Amino acid sequence: MKIDKALEDHFEELGNDHASSAAETPMRKDAFEISDDQKIEQIESQVYNILETLGLDLTDDSLRGTPRRVAKMFVKEIFSGLNPDKTPKASTFSNKYKYGEMLVEKNITVYSTCEHHLLPIVGRAHIAYISNGSVVGLSKMNRIVDYYAKRPQVQERLTMQVVQELQRALGTKDVACVIDAKHLCVNSRGIRDIESSTVTSEFGGKFKEPSVKREFLDYIKLDTDF
Repeated sequence: MKIDKALEDHFEELGNDHASSAAETPMRKDAFEISDDQKIEQIESQVYNILETLGLDLTDDSLRGTPRRVAKMFVKEIFSGLNPDKTPKASTFSNKYKYGEMLVEKNITVYSTCEHHLLPIVGRAHIAYISNGSVVGLSKMNRIVDYYAKRPQVQERLTMQVVQELQRALGTKDVACVIDAKHLCVNSRGIRDIESSTVTSEFGGKFKEPSVKREFLDYIKLDTDF
């Protein structure tokens, strides 16, 4: 596929600026018309071609299995969050103990992949919600972050998707998320700034109120070393 120089420069500039096209992950309608095994076979062949084009000797023992390993990793691991069948079931329970304050789950590990250069995004997510009658298991909050992180992403979209999923599960707008992460597309290439990180936030419902927002932000600054 040939792309003219002006269009190539446009795409490169958008990628470096971490532009996001939509709040939903852009997917084709036929994304799941072939099986995971078929996807692995096709990706393996194309990874082989990429490595061969780069001049690597794929008969070498160290490299012989790389195309297959990469293909399986893409489908089964780092991009497995593209498959809606893997959406975590966020079971909710009645808030029988009438806990009325915000619940904060912080320092959730984020491992994702920048969709512009397919390089890692590594950081922490902090989530809070205020119950309107339902609560969700703590581990489900981690699983929601992990599910949406396991796809080509931009951090802004990831933050919004986490909040929207919890809002659906809990039946309330009172959900917030802050993510602080390093992007290796910035740290290891391009400007190669190894110190910078990116912070994104999404505040819903009561979390838009300055006092509630400040309380949440103060909680996530607490020292939790044990």
